[in-house]
Amino acid sequence: MAELLGAWAPRIARATLLPSSGGRFEVKLDGELIFSKAALDRHARPGEVYDLVEAVLGPPIDRESLH
Repeated sequence: MAELLGAWAPRIARATLLPSSGGRFEVKLDGELIFSKAALDRHARPGEVYDLVEAVLGPPIDRESLH
């Protein structure tokens, strides 16, 4: 979560973590499901969620260029 916020904080209006049961792990972006552990029957690979978010939001924001 911190990695995603660090990369796209100016574009993210709200981030919510919802606890659940049964080992669920789902990531939604603008209401669209972009990763589901249950649907894929596996954990996310390292960097996979980051790559999926980047595919939707574009490249990470260069914070230095914002100043």
